[in-house]
Amino acid sequence: MDRRQRKTRNAIFQAFTRLLEQKTYSALTVQDIIDEADISRSTFYAHFETKDELLKAMCTDIFDHVFSHEIMSEEHHDFSDKDSLSDHITHILCHLQEKQQTIKGIFSGECGEIFMRYLKEYLYQVFDRQLTDGEVIPKAYRLNHAVSSFAETVRWWLKEYSEYSPEEISRFYFESVDI
Repeated sequence: MDRRQRKTRNAIFQAFTRLLEQKTYSALTVQDIIDEADISRSTFYAHFETKDELLKAMCTDIFDHVFSHEIMSEEHHDFSDKDSLSDHITHILCHLQEKQQTIKGIFSGECGEIFMRYLKEYLYQVFDRQLTDGEVIPKAYRLNHAVSSFAETVRWWLKEYSEYSPEEISRFYFESVDI
Protein backbone atom coordinates (compact mmCIF):
# COMPACT_ATOMS: atom_id res chain seq x y z
CA MET A 1 0.00 0.00 0.00
CA ASP A 2 1.45 3.37 -0.97
CA ARG A 3 1.47 6.48 1.22
CA ARG A 4 -1.68 7.96 -0.32
CA GLN A 5 -3.62 4.74 0.20
CA ARG A 6 -2.44 4.51 3.83
CA LYS A 7 -3.49 8.12 4.41
CA THR A 8 -6.98 7.45 2.97
CA ARG A 9 -7.32 4.25 4.97
CA ASN A 10 -6.37 6.11 8.17
CA ALA A 11 -8.92 8.83 7.38
CA ILE A 12 -11.59 6.15 7.02
CA PHE A 13 -10.53 4.47 10.30
CA GLN A 14 -10.59 7.80 12.14
CA ALA A 15 -13.97 8.77 10.71
CA PHE A 16 -15.37 5.36 11.66
CA THR A 17 -14.02 5.69 15.20
CA ARG A 18 -15.50 9.19 15.65
CA LEU A 19 -18.86 8.06 14.33
CA LEU A 20 -18.97 5.07 16.67
CA GLU A 21 -18.82 7.52 19.57
CA GLN A 22 -21.98 9.21 18.23
CA LYS A 23 -24.05 6.37 16.72
CA THR A 24 -24.61 2.69 17.18
CA TYR A 25 -22.92 0.38 14.72
CA SER A 26 -26.23 -0.74 13.21
CA ALA A 27 -27.38 2.88 12.72
CA LEU A 28 -24.11 3.81 11.05
CA THR A 29 -24.11 3.80 7.24
CA VAL A 30 -21.37 3.71 4.68
CA GLN A 31 -22.59 7.17 3.59
CA ASP A 32 -21.99 8.46 7.14
CA ILE A 33 -18.42 7.18 6.97
CA ILE A 34 -17.88 8.67 3.51
CA ASP A 35 -19.17 12.07 4.65
CA GLU A 36 -17.12 12.05 7.85
CA ALA A 37 -13.94 10.98 6.07
CA ASP A 38 -14.60 13.45 3.24
CA ILE A 39 -13.99 10.89 0.53
CA SER A 40 -15.96 9.63 -2.46
CA ARG A 41 -18.06 6.48 -2.46
CA SER A 42 -15.71 4.87 -4.99
CA THR A 43 -12.73 5.63 -2.74
CA PHE A 44 -14.43 3.92 0.20
CA TYR A 45 -15.27 0.87 -1.90
CA ALA A 46 -11.73 0.74 -3.27
CA HIS A 47 -10.66 0.02 0.32
CA PHE A 48 -13.63 -1.84 1.83
CA GLU A 49 -16.66 -3.66 0.46
CA THR A 50 -18.81 -3.11 3.58
CA LYS A 51 -18.70 -1.49 7.00
CA ASP A 52 -18.31 -5.02 8.43
CA GLU A 53 -15.15 -5.42 6.37
CA LEU A 54 -14.00 -2.02 7.65
CA LEU A 55 -14.50 -3.15 11.26
CA LYS A 56 -12.63 -6.39 10.59
CA ALA A 57 -9.77 -4.44 8.96
CA MET A 58 -9.57 -2.12 11.97
CA CYS A 59 -9.40 -5.09 14.32
CA THR A 60 -6.78 -6.79 12.16
CA ASP A 61 -4.79 -3.56 12.03
CA ILE A 62 -4.85 -3.33 15.82
CA PHE A 63 -4.13 -7.01 16.44
CA ASP A 64 -1.49 -7.85 13.83
CA HIS A 65 1.34 -6.13 15.65
CA VAL A 66 -0.04 -6.65 19.15
CA PHE A 67 -0.12 -10.41 18.66
CA SER A 68 3.09 -10.76 16.71
CA HIS A 69 5.03 -13.92 17.61
CA GLU A 70 8.19 -11.86 17.84
CA ILE A 71 8.37 -9.34 20.66
CA MET A 72 10.73 -6.49 19.84
CA SER A 73 12.10 -3.56 21.75
CA GLU A 74 9.83 -0.60 21.15
CA GLU A 75 9.82 3.08 22.01
CA HIS A 76 7.48 2.84 25.01
CA HIS A 77 8.27 -0.66 26.27
CA ASP A 78 10.75 -3.49 25.84
CA PHE A 79 9.72 -7.11 26.22
CA SER A 80 12.27 -8.44 23.73
CA ASP A 81 14.20 -10.41 26.36
CA LYS A 82 11.12 -11.88 28.07
CA ASP A 83 9.14 -14.94 27.07
CA SER A 84 6.71 -15.85 29.87
CA LEU A 85 2.94 -15.82 29.39
CA SER A 86 2.75 -12.92 31.84
CA ASP A 87 5.23 -10.94 29.71
CA HIS A 88 3.23 -11.65 26.54
CA ILE A 89 0.01 -10.57 28.24
CA THR A 90 1.57 -7.35 29.55
CA HIS A 91 2.97 -6.62 26.08
CA ILE A 92 -0.49 -7.10 24.57
CA LEU A 93 -1.99 -4.78 27.19
CA CYS A 94 0.60 -2.08 26.43
CA HIS A 95 -0.46 -2.08 22.78
CA LEU A 96 -4.16 -2.15 23.57
CA GLN A 97 -3.63 0.83 25.87
CA GLU A 98 -1.97 2.71 22.99
CA LYS A 99 -5.07 2.04 20.86
CA GLN A 100 -7.58 2.61 23.65
CA GLN A 101 -9.35 5.60 22.03
CA THR A 102 -10.10 3.55 18.93
CA ILE A 103 -11.10 0.53 21.00
CA LYS A 104 -13.38 2.58 23.28
CA GLY A 105 -15.28 3.74 20.21
CA ILE A 106 -15.65 0.15 19.07
CA PHE A 107 -16.81 -0.96 22.53
CA SER A 108 -19.42 1.79 22.71
CA GLY A 109 -21.85 -0.07 20.47
CA GLU A 110 -22.90 -3.51 19.42
CA CYS A 111 -19.75 -3.90 17.34
CA GLY A 112 -17.97 -4.44 20.65
CA GLU A 113 -19.06 -8.07 20.40
CA ILE A 114 -17.49 -8.36 16.97
CA PHE A 115 -14.28 -6.85 18.37
CA MET A 116 -14.37 -9.35 21.26
CA ARG A 117 -14.78 -12.25 18.83
CA TYR A 118 -11.68 -11.14 16.87
CA LEU A 119 -9.77 -10.49 20.10
CA LYS A 120 -10.53 -14.00 21.33
CA GLU A 121 -9.35 -15.53 18.04
CA TYR A 122 -5.96 -13.91 18.53
CA LEU A 123 -5.86 -14.72 22.25
CA TYR A 124 -6.45 -18.42 21.57
CA GLN A 125 -3.19 -18.48 19.62
CA VAL A 126 -1.23 -16.81 22.45
CA PHE A 127 -2.60 -19.00 25.22
CA ASP A 128 -2.46 -22.19 23.15
CA ARG A 129 1.31 -21.77 22.72
CA GLN A 130 1.76 -21.39 26.48
CA LEU A 131 -0.71 -23.80 28.10
CA THR A 132 -0.07 -27.51 28.47
CA ASP A 133 -2.49 -30.36 28.99
CA GLY A 134 -3.28 -30.69 32.67
CA GLU A 135 -3.63 -33.90 34.65
CA VAL A 136 -7.13 -33.15 35.89
CA ILE A 137 -8.43 -30.29 33.72
CA PRO A 138 -8.29 -30.70 29.93
CA LYS A 139 -6.27 -28.14 27.99
CA ALA A 140 -9.31 -27.19 25.87
CA TYR A 141 -11.22 -26.15 29.02
CA ARG A 142 -8.25 -24.25 30.47
CA LEU A 143 -7.71 -22.52 27.13
CA ASN A 144 -11.34 -21.43 26.86
CA HIS A 145 -11.34 -20.22 30.47
CA ALA A 146 -8.08 -18.29 30.11
CA VAL A 147 -9.10 -16.60 26.84
CA SER A 148 -12.63 -15.73 27.99
CA SER A 149 -11.56 -14.31 31.33
CA PHE A 150 -8.71 -12.32 29.80
CA ALA A 151 -10.94 -10.90 27.04
CA GLU A 152 -13.43 -9.77 29.68
CA THR A 153 -10.57 -8.27 31.68
CA VAL A 154 -9.62 -6.22 28.61
CA ARG A 155 -13.22 -5.08 28.16
CA TRP A 156 -13.51 -4.10 31.85
CA TRP A 157 -10.19 -2.27 31.78
CA LEU A 158 -10.64 -0.28 28.58
CA LYS A 159 -14.30 0.59 29.14
CA GLU A 160 -14.23 1.56 32.81
CA TYR A 161 -10.85 1.43 34.52
CA SER A 162 -8.16 2.54 32.10
CA GLU A 163 -6.32 4.38 34.86
CA TYR A 164 -4.67 1.07 35.76
CA SER A 165 -1.39 0.33 34.00
CA PRO A 166 -0.87 -2.71 31.75
CA GLU A 167 1.41 -4.17 34.42
CA GLU A 168 -1.30 -3.80 37.09
CA ILE A 169 -3.95 -5.38 34.87
CA SER A 170 -1.63 -8.28 34.07
CA ARG A 171 -0.99 -8.79 37.78
CA PHE A 172 -4.74 -8.62 38.56
CA TYR A 173 -5.41 -11.22 35.88
CA PHE A 174 -2.74 -13.71 36.94
CA GLU A 175 -3.62 -13.37 40.61
CA SER A 176 -7.26 -14.12 39.74
CA VAL A 177 -6.84 -17.18 37.51
CA ASP A 178 -4.89 -20.37 37.89
CA ILE A 179 -3.54 -21.27 34.47
